[in-house]
Amino acid sequence: LRRAMKRAVKSKSSLFKGKSSLFVNRGPLFTGQTRIDNRKEINNSLMRSYKRTIVLKNNENMKTIVVKNEQHQKKSKIPFYLATAVVLFYGIITTMKVAEASEEKQNLPGEYKEGLKDFTYEEVAKHNSPETGIWVIFRNGVYDITNFVKIHPGGDKIKLAFGNEIDPYWKLYPIHFQSYVFDLLNSFRIGNIHPDEKAKRTSKKVENSDDPYGQEPDRHPALTVHTETPFNSESPTEMLVDEFITPNDLFYIRNHMPVPVIDEEAYRLTIDGLGISENQFSLDDLKQFPKKEVVVTVQCAGNRRTEMNKTGRKVNGTDWQHGAISNATWAGASLRDVLQHCGLRINSSTQDLDDATQKRIQHVWFEGLDVDPIRSGYGSSIEIEKALDAHGDVILAYEMNGEPIPRDHGFPIRAIVPGHVGARMVKWLGKIHLNENESPSHWQQKDYKGFSPNVDASNVNYDLSLSIQELPVQSAICSPSVDSRLEKGSYTTIKGYAFSGGGKGIVRVDVSLDGGSSWQTASLKKPIQEKRNRVWSWTPWELDVELPEDKDSVDLVCKAVDSSYNSQPETSSPIWNLRGVLSTAWHRVSIPLVDEDDESF
Repeated sequence: LRRAMKRAVKSKSSLFKGKSSLFVNRGPLFTGQTRIDNRKEINNSLMRSYKRTIVLKNNENMKTIVVKNEQHQKKSKIPFYLATAVVLFYGIITTMKVAEASEEKQNLPGEYKEGLKDFTYEEVAKHNSPETGIWVIFRNGVYDITNFVKIHPGGDKIKLAFGNEIDPYWKLYPIHFQSYVFDLLNSFRIGNIHPDEKAKRTSKKVENSDDPYGQEPDRHPALTVHTETPFNSESPTEMLVDEFITPNDLFYIRNHMPVPVIDEEAYRLTIDGLGISENQFSLDDLKQFPKKEVVVTVQCAGNRRTEMNKTGRKVNGTDWQHGAISNATWAGASLRDVLQHCGLRINSSTQDLDDATQKRIQHVWFEGLDVDPIRSGYGSSIEIEKALDAHGDVILAYEMNGEPIPRDHGFPIRAIVPGHVGARMVKWLGKIHLNENESPSHWQQKDYKGFSPNVDASNVNYDLSLSIQELPVQSAICSPSVDSRLEKGSYTTIKGYAFSGGGKGIVRVDVSLDGGSSWQTASLKKPIQEKRNRVWSWTPWELDVELPEDKDSVDLVCKAVDSSYNSQPETSSPIWNLRGVLSTAWHRVSIPLVDEDDESF
């Protein structure tokens, strides 16, 4: 405490010092609760309106000082106008970066090229099969992609553009807007669309334009955005474990298509399939069932995919870091109750289905109301045993953290399947179907599957791989963040999360400061009690450490162990797969250490 006070006096500010670290905690003893190592936390810090808790530690004691907002403003000596200026500066820089990204996106292939043959739309439309050759249009260019179709990573959807423009589909799947895709497309260039034809078509489009992403909801600026259309963002990792329950605004978002606009009064959920007649439920109908509340962690199959890319072998998919995971309290009707109401007969002794026809049911399909321009929607399925398990806790959720589910997260109804991958928790649920087979959806059959490291685009066979359902054990370090710098010899708190699918709880998290040569056991900070094999939420953890004085950096590592004593692999290489899913290797963060008087600190 004396050391902290001395530092405060020396810096002429009780909390902050220097224009280069205005929002970076100077005190060597302050924990991650007051550090702001990333500009995305600036807004969050300024918006805190009640109190700040500053934890000062040394190796003998810990004292907590609660500083009310007015006192904090006074002690920090950061005038309102200066804070406002910083936020404005941050906004200008962000706007410039968005403009740069937009400008880069405009640098697309397809400019009119002199010397190439001009075609009409009618001529291109005739080339729509392997026999005639497969041509497509992008902006002003005409391309012969006949030899590319068989190896197209997106599967059969490319057929929709045969003999036509691919622009509308690229706008729905903006992963195409990358330089290597542009280079590949340019290699197939054979001509131009005649300028007069293009002008006519453009004028018609302007008159009939209907942007499928024109009614997207507002999002919190702290989210780390990967794609705008469809919108995909992860929770800010530095703030991820500040609370056990992730605020709705900071919950990660994984959308595959535009967010649908759904009229609550007109909404109906259809349930049909083997052994039952068709049933339809309004939102109010579903609210008549007993309300079930469950705390469930949702994790994207691609969480931490970026680490597989660092192995030297690129994978396909959004470059998620470790924030594609969040935790919420969900409430709604039990799927088991609803299916029983629809006529499923469950034997109270065996928990099996009694009816001979119903015994053929093996899978429950979920179909969302989010669709692309050809009305092809998102779908997925789970096994019937999970749906009917009285302890499986599958619900048709209409509340998220005590509020109606936000549009980005599935309003008005989302299937919540505890312990399973997020891809099975279908949002904007429009239909449930009971069947002998898995859902035929692209997302069930041709995505969200794992493969051996020897499988690549040349030999992949999705039909031979099992769909991901329950998730393996996972953990990550959230604080300090990757862009932090800490003082040599100081004390800090390392924080993170751990999670395992299938209801398995976390029994231990090991943390290393030297890359894995030695280990310490973290404290598990779970505020709720869950029954064994029904642990559906993550486990926050933390470890107080003293940083070395004789090193220039520390290599932080964490690994978790679940209740079945499953642990994480040491590296990503043996679990590498071409889709970059189930990335669960030890999580590593290298943090530079600096001297107390280092001006850059």
